Amino acid sequence: MKAAKRPSEKTVISRAVKCGPEFDRRALTVSKWINNPPEKLTTGQKIVAFAYHFLTVPEGKDVGKPLLLDAFQIAFILAVFDNPTHTRKAILSVSRRNGKTFAVAVILLAYIVGPLAVQNSICASAAASRDQAALCFRLMSLMLQNSPALEGLYRIVPSSKRIIGLRKFVEYMALSADAKTGHGKSIRVLLLDEAGVIVEAENEYISMLRSSQGAYEDARMFIISTQAPSDASFLSLEIDASIRDAPKNVVTHVYSADPDCDLMDSDQWYYSNPGLGKYRAVDDLREQIKDAMALPAKMPGVMNLLLNMRVSQTSLFISPEVWKQNNGTPSLEVFQNADRVICGLDLSTVNDLTAAVLCAVDDDNILHTMCFAFSPKGGIERRSLRDRVPYDEWARTGVIYAPPGETLNYELICQHLRVKLEAMRIRITEVHFDRFRIDVFKAAAAREGFAQDAEFIECGQGFVSMGVRMDSLETALLERRVRHGAAPVLNLGAAHCVVERDNVGNRRPTKKKSAQKIDGIVALLMATYPLVANVETEFDTGALIA
Repeated sequence: MKAAKRPSEKTVISRAVKCGPEFDRRALTVSKWINNPPEKLTTGQKIVAFAYHFLTVPEGKDVGKPLLLDAFQIAFILAVFDNPTHTRKAILSVSRRNGKTFAVAVILLAYIVGPLAVQNSICASAAASRDQAALCFRLMSLMLQNSPALEGLYRIVPSSKRIIGLRKFVEYMALSADAKTGHGKSIRVLLLDEAGVIVEAENEYISMLRSSQGAYEDARMFIISTQAPSDASFLSLEIDASIRDAPKNVVTHVYSADPDCDLMDSDQWYYSNPGLGKYRAVDDLREQIKDAMALPAKMPGVMNLLLNMRVSQTSLFISPEVWKQNNGTPSLEVFQNADRVICGLDLSTVNDLTAAVLCAVDDDNILHTMCFAFSPKGGIERRSLRDRVPYDEWARTGVIYAPPGETLNYELICQHLRVKLEAMRIRITEVHFDRFRIDVFKAAAAREGFAQDAEFIECGQGFVSMGVRMDSLETALLERRVRHGAAPVLNLGAAHCVVERDNVGNRRPTKKKSAQKIDGIVALLMATYPLVANVETEFDTGALIA
């Protein structure tokens, strides 16, 4: 067993940065700027300096001392507030008892009585239960009551768990899902505390909170939590989407032990517990891990809560890292020159998302993909809000084609595909399809002259048929032999495609358990298999020689 020696701050923090500005070790030399005048500080530095000069430690052995945040908390604040692009969403995930709520309490106080206060604005922390919602309120109240420099600048209302910043009349509220509060408020800054307990991908309460921020151009949402156990949970999907898409207006820091690591490796303790030694005792962590190793029933809880590992009973088909490693740009020339161009066709209900994915391989056995997707124009804004997917924006920018009407018109879809493919000089040789509504589509294709020379081949959707297709695509992705071009519809499916298994281990994608539309991935699976199933990769015998 390794001695419990702390890895460097640079190593611990750098590993945790999943999305957002790169970690700058020099910025953590707080002594060089903590006493500078405000006009010489960045926004992030102002928050750290505000905490140090105006707040005191509210409890524990250092009670009453100036509040100097830990390095990982400062790194998160600087990444969020000094991001060249306005950060609209910030995710911080660390193990239990590591000061994550402490850091966000400081941020909220900066909005209520500090340098970020805006006249007549509202801040809120939200949680699944009243007890959890009360934790942030209690911590903020203690900070204020133990900080003489802020006396007279606030009013605490314990009965309703509110804090009023009197200088700018900023109102803070502690909200909870079980109390159903917060409706009708315009919230500038929102903290979603312990989001890992939210099992579903989305729920009514979260949707309401998100919509409450629409009135502010500079709104921010903080998602703070230990990791969720499931890949399909709200927090897991938010983290995975930020890793996969790397949007500039999102910051994600995840402090977690490595999968399949030695649980007694003390480096892993610090990777998942950056506040170890301050917020959590080293000896306590060691003993709990030892107990779990002796009693395997405790292991999932320890891995999730103490090492911030995602211990999932439901798995996604494709990991965000592997999908991102295959996002090279597909080549139009490959489709034009290929002897075999296969179209995977996944037809939806009459008013949902339909996907047609083309696949072809080049001389190096690299699979190139091209995605076409369709959703009716009628009601597209309503479906965008319902699914939290920007179908309306995609339609405006050409990501999907939205034919007029309340339902999908297969004639217009076939006409659109024929015109597009003729213009690109692409000839489809095969169409692999799920039998749902295929007779209606074939009739429309015949009328519109789409894929007249192509062979239509039915693709079963059961465990055996889809299992071999999933194995083949998974192998191609792991070998970095796919070029999907980060097509938004394929990204959506890859981020949410949940797998179910039969009694002998065969897999298939399940739309019922997947949190979002996976039609693009289902179509990709149907189109990919005939092209990659029998591809043999060269085996390097030299790799066996040490």
